[in-house]
Amino acid sequence: MQSDKNPPRGSVAQKTRTPDLARTEPKIELLRELVAHLRQNRTLLREEWVARIAEAQLLTAMTQEEIFAEATSVYDSYVAALETGTFEALQAYARNLSERIIPRGVETHEVVGIVLLLRDVLARSLFAKYQTDFEKLNRILDAYEPAANRIANTVAVGFVQERERVIRQQQEAIRELSTPVLQVRERLLILPIIGVIDPQRARQLTEQLLRGIRTNRAKVVVIDITGVAAMDVTVANHLVQTVEASRLLGATVIVTGLSPEIAQTLVTIGVELGKMNTVGDLQGGIEQAERLLGYKVSPQSEAR
Repeated sequence: MQSDKNPPRGSVAQKTRTPDLARTEPKIELLRELVAHLRQNRTLLREEWVARIAEAQLLTAMTQEEIFAEATSVYDSYVAALETGTFEALQAYARNLSERIIPRGVETHEVVGIVLLLRDVLARSLFAKYQTDFEKLNRILDAYEPAANRIANTVAVGFVQERERVIRQQQEAIRELSTPVLQVRERLLILPIIGVIDPQRARQLTEQLLRGIRTNRAKVVVIDITGVAAMDVTVANHLVQTVEASRLLGATVIVTGLSPEIAQTLVTIGVELGKMNTVGDLQGGIEQAERLLGYKVSPQSEAR
């Protein structure tokens, strides 16, 4: 009786294993062959890709020369990522590319679109090369597709992250412009507030004001809220806390331009109005601030 451990040559067990072993080709070897093909046909494939980008009307904010230059860099970075299996260099390039093209008005769908077009161009070239060997084509695609998907995700995520960073910077700049801390005299600051105050803007307002008090060694601050139509309880509490924090830094706060609605909100939340110095309008607030600083306010005729 033959032993099961050593089946004779030509047995069923050997016949089923041998073709599998023959078809098993290391993934790294397949990727090397793929990379060699993409490098050998670099010029043709890159030009086809650029033509597809123009047909799809993507990157219209850039010139043809700029598109061609960026396409060359993207292509080379793409192939390098396939070859090495590492994506750090591609991530760095994606961020750098995003910094350059986002100010030009390039949208997220355009970046994703050109990467998908490149993937399509390369896949078509693989079909053309291995059209007579479908078995090898399948193995090549099995090795290529996961890497191509990761490359597409890397570029898209890098662009989106950079775009979000730019948007946050723009929002921060808008908030700073909407809450300027102005120095009108030595030791006197004015903070005019216009528009809706949400909790996030209220926090930023407090940070800017306290920073301004410390930087300018201010003794009096006039906060004018004439341009604020309404204020909820949370923001009203934050205003009171800002007044107290300024007092701890040695500055007296004068609030001007209170509307009847905001005044009612302050009363509703139980603010001790004796701790809050309020004046009807901005001019009156500045005059009181100057008196607190020791300036004498008099008409021009009297000064002469």
